[in-house]
Amino acid sequence: MIQLRSIINVADNTGASRLAVIQVHGRGNKKKAELGDIVTCVVKQASPTGQVKNHEMVKAVLVRTRKEKGRPDGSYIRFDDNAAVIIDNPDDKNPKGTRIFGPVARELKEKGFNKIVSMAQEVY
Repeated sequence: MIQLRSIINVADNTGASRLAVIQVHGRGNKKKAELGDIVTCVVKQASPTGQVKNHEMVKAVLVRTRKEKGRPDGSYIRFDDNAAVIIDNPDDKNPKGTRIFGPVARELKEKGFNKIVSMAQEVY
């Protein structure tokens, strides 16, 4: 579960390395996000030669969370860190970067982020 003002890592090559969550989309009035949710973030730390710059507002999808998520088969999935992938347009669900680093959750495919799942190194 990621809440407002959480600092999360970036799992792509857009140049950003840290994001701060400022809004959760698609959960009504809820303040917490989980795997596969789209969030609006502010770039807190970025490379000067990257596609995104410091203090820029971006939309991102959560691909890893430390909080475990239950699956329909009774198993749980959890990761070592909280990470997101920056996306161009929430309607298209395509990533802004060209590479995805680290594993991503299988729940992303169910939510329509097929391009992110196909670019990822591992899918858990």
